[in-house]
Amino acid sequence: MQDFKRCGEKSEEADILKSNHESKEFHSKRMTLYAAVLLVVSLIPLLWLGRYNVMCIDDYDYGRQVHDTWLATNSFRESVLTAWRQTMEFYQNWQGTYVSCFLMAMCPMNFQYEMAWIVPVMMIGMFAVSTFVLGRHILVKWLDADGMTASFVILILLFMFYQVLEAPFEGIYWYNGSTHYILMQSVWFFTLAAVSGAFWTKSRKKEIVYSVLAAVLAVIVGGGNLVTGLQAEILMVFLLLYAMVQNHSKILTVCLPLVAGSAGFLCNTMAPGNLVRSTLDPSTGYSAVLSVLLSFYHAVVFMIRWTPAFVILIWLALLPVLWKMMKASGKSFAHPVWVTAGVYCVIAAMFTPTLYAVGMVGLARVDNIIQMVYYLGLFMVTAYWLGYFSHRKTEGNAADAFGSFLEKAGNGMTLVCLFMTLAVWVLTADKNTYTSISAARSLVNGDAQTFYAEAMERHEIYVDTDIVDVVVKPYSVRPALFRFDDLSTDGENWLNLAVMQYYHKAYVILEE
Repeated sequence: MQDFKRCGEKSEEADILKSNHESKEFHSKRMTLYAAVLLVVSLIPLLWLGRYNVMCIDDYDYGRQVHDTWLATNSFRESVLTAWRQTMEFYQNWQGTYVSCFLMAMCPMNFQYEMAWIVPVMMIGMFAVSTFVLGRHILVKWLDADGMTASFVILILLFMFYQVLEAPFEGIYWYNGSTHYILMQSVWFFTLAAVSGAFWTKSRKKEIVYSVLAAVLAVIVGGGNLVTGLQAEILMVFLLLYAMVQNHSKILTVCLPLVAGSAGFLCNTMAPGNLVRSTLDPSTGYSAVLSVLLSFYHAVVFMIRWTPAFVILIWLALLPVLWKMMKASGKSFAHPVWVTAGVYCVIAAMFTPTLYAVGMVGLARVDNIIQMVYYLGLFMVTAYWLGYFSHRKTEGNAADAFGSFLEKAGNGMTLVCLFMTLAVWVLTADKNTYTSISAARSLVNGDAQTFYAEAMERHEIYVDTDIVDVVVKPYSVRPALFRFDDLSTDGENWLNLAVMQYYHKAYVILEE
């Protein structure tokens, strides 16, 4: 009878535990769904504004030969061949970024001018998906977090990033600039996720597939911008060192993409065009050593700049979530100082190429990708430190008190901080502070529609073969997010010349 009673009590306890687990799982799914809805809603104005996007700046210079080929042959194959020949010419005479140059030559607007709407779809789609895949993978595989909760964290991070993006036009709407940096960084995120997948999988077949895929993607990354390329080299060396210390059987798995990526990066940096360009361009940078040292300083400056109240509120909202995930993790979190130092070095290294090449930082299209790496690093390092404190007996000290506070605050703290974030997002006086609100404002007040109508009026003049002397009117309005250089009243301005050559006009000037 007593045995029967004990069996009943155990069964009741198991049911309670099962019920609690199902309740937590349901709550986690619901919160993740809300986060996904929030992200999608915030992206709708940005994508909608893309409906009024246009070709601009370097799109003309890099796309001219392909555009001419398309008009002459109406053949996509011939256009691709032209893009490849131009890339080889650039490799010999201007720059070594062979993948970026090819993709920039294949600008969608070369084939149909009205196709500019596809640019934000491509850039947001690639960057958001790659960030989600990599960020969730790090939390789940490297930090042993729950998959659903990890998804919630990365979705909120993406929402935050797109609201405070350093240069929205360069990172979302400008084809040339976003292809060179945002798209290449996206490919690198996928590459890193593939390498890490090969590292963690127990299936030999999957390991080979992941490693080969990573090697192919690494060659693409090596042919992109030097900021992403240098970042890739550093992180791949870190992964190789980790494999040498922790798991010798994975050394070859990591070596394949490392060697492939390094070969691509070497082809990029050793291109004859880089030397030609350096002799033509009067801009001079710092020495290699000084560039590295200055990178550590500028990393701190920009990290402070990229941590406004909006970001702090999101960080506070996710603290209880990260604490719970890391406390339940099976990892040891033994090296928080080394992890923090490693992340900081990677962020700092992303400032080095521009310091070395042109002696400056703050190039908007470059800052976008550094900003995302910083945010990913911020949340991952925070998670690691919380894991470190939650797995150590620290009764009576500040860390223990902080952990107890986070456990008691829990979901309440997360909800309060998220509601405060939404209030700041919507109610901020300057409606151009956050990208989605700014985009919505430009759509509602008609700036986007007016700008696009005037841009199409210009285009009609450009494609009119009877008009060779082109004088266009300035834009009366522009959406706040469309911050790009316009034509000049000086016909010898480089942008005027680019448009003139693209459409084969005698001259193109802006009406005074």
